[in-house]
Amino acid sequence: MAPAVLRPGPYRFYFVSHDLHEPAHVHVDRDAYSAKFWINPVALAYNLGYPPRELRRIESIISEHQQELMEAWNEYYGT
Repeated sequence: MAPAVLRPGPYRFYFVSHDLHEPAHVHVDRDAYSAKFWINPVALAYNLGYPPRELRRIESIISEHQQELMEAWNEYYGT
């Protein structure tokens, strides 16, 4: 399991090691739900189960932590 880079509330934000070839993004899981968001600009890439209201909340969390997530991405992938 990939290490979490952020854990606000019930959400687990993480990177996957084989995703280096893609633009900066973060995966977000909660229970059986999963989503992927581009970090800059913040945008939904895919969603598996989250209702729209929760996606808006996650997008808000990513926006609030955008700089931190970009720094973590660069550190994780050595870019």
